[in-house]
Amino acid sequence: MTQTAIALFLFLLPLAYSPGPGNLFFAANGARFGVRATLPASLGYHVATWLVTAAIGFGALRALDAAPTMFSVLKVAGALYVLWIAVGLLRAGRHDTSEEAQPALFRDGAMLLLLNPKAYVIIALMFTQFLDVPGPDKTLLVLGITTLFTLNNLIAFTIWTIMGAQLGVLFARAGSARAMNIGFGLILGAVALWMLLA
Repeated sequence: MTQTAIALFLFLLPLAYSPGPGNLFFAANGARFGVRATLPASLGYHVATWLVTAAIGFGALRALDAAPTMFSVLKVAGALYVLWIAVGLLRAGRHDTSEEAQPALFRDGAMLLLLNPKAYVIIALMFTQFLDVPGPDKTLLVLGITTLFTLNNLIAFTIWTIMGAQLGVLFARAGSARAMNIGFGLILGAVALWMLLA
């Protein structure tokens, strides 16, 4: 299992630590609200990651293969959901509204994973690379891969959240919370577009 863990980490390194929708989502939230405020969304995202990864590892992807339009539906729904969060940030602090920006919740983190079809593809690809081992009982291997994948994502997203929080401190010193809301609202809007077009 040690060799599998090392190989899996190397496989996931460019996927988990390079800029992507999840990383940018958590960086933006960390910048606007701080690391602690992102914990509920992070928990939601990673609980969903573990459950979805385990389900795919145990064969749920076959059901999705039978309904190929489901990926398109997930792509559009996920992009719209992130866009909805972005609009909330853009509207926060406007003079003609009493809305205030709110940190992402457990539900938001979970939905970000559940409505991201690219996550399903990456997970399925990962299992095609690391589940092809002899022996009829692969339960422990699926659970091990699922847990390593989830922990690796947690570390990557935490790093991006901390970097975002440090950037947020710089904005706060300049007294530009409204500019920060707009900036990170636009970033999340770009993430939504990325999810839709990629």
